[in-house]
Amino acid sequence: MDLKKRILLCEDDESLGMLLRDYLDAKDYETVLCLDGQAGYEAFQEGFFDMCVLDVMMPKKDGFTLAQEIRDIDAEVPIIFLTAKNLKEDIFEGFKIGADDYITKPFSMDELVYRMEAILRRVKTREPVVALYKLGKFLFDTQRQILSIGSQQTKLTTKESELLGLLCSHANDVLLRELALKRIWIDDNYFNARSMDVYITKLRKHLKADPTIEINNVHGKGYKLIVPSGIEVKEYLE
Repeated sequence: MDLKKRILLCEDDESLGMLLRDYLDAKDYETVLCLDGQAGYEAFQEGFFDMCVLDVMMPKKDGFTLAQEIRDIDAEVPIIFLTAKNLKEDIFEGFKIGADDYITKPFSMDELVYRMEAILRRVKTREPVVALYKLGKFLFDTQRQILSIGSQQTKLTTKESELLGLLCSHANDVLLRELALKRIWIDDNYFNARSMDVYITKLRKHLKADPTIEINNVHGKGYKLIVPSGIEVKEYLE
């Protein structure tokens, strides 16, 4: 059975937000409603979402600022802006940030769902991106799930590879535990958290051949992959 697509919905009009949330839930989405931009940012930090639907004008943090911060965490998640504004400058600003679509109010809920479905189909059928990470003396091939140093190659398990890929994408920054758990294990329960700790220990052993590379615990937050020389990345479509 397919998992429901998780949608982050940020709308400061509580009545409209609840109406949209209930409608999307009825369409078999799992929708998290936030009434301001700061709450939306905190929700995105804590969990994995397949799409973000953001109102532009919100208290505490506007939709454009929120979208930029979301893009810093996940460069690929689709974003749709909802707004009463229809000025070309605002639309251009949304697309410059990386919006996938822009819907002006008033709109029909059916139209929103059709646009969401079109974007999600496009994301699902997109050719996979392959990344090669150069970290210290190591080369990490995400497609082949191979970590190599010199002539020595280590074949990683799928979860080891997924976890190392997330750490690389957050290199020298904190990878939140909740984000990693929901992205890889789907659920951030206690047992999955303990399992992730085991995989972190395995990755530390794999990386010990280069003493400049570390995976540090960040108390109460998550993990940080320390790469003093920075990471070089090459991405290409298969």
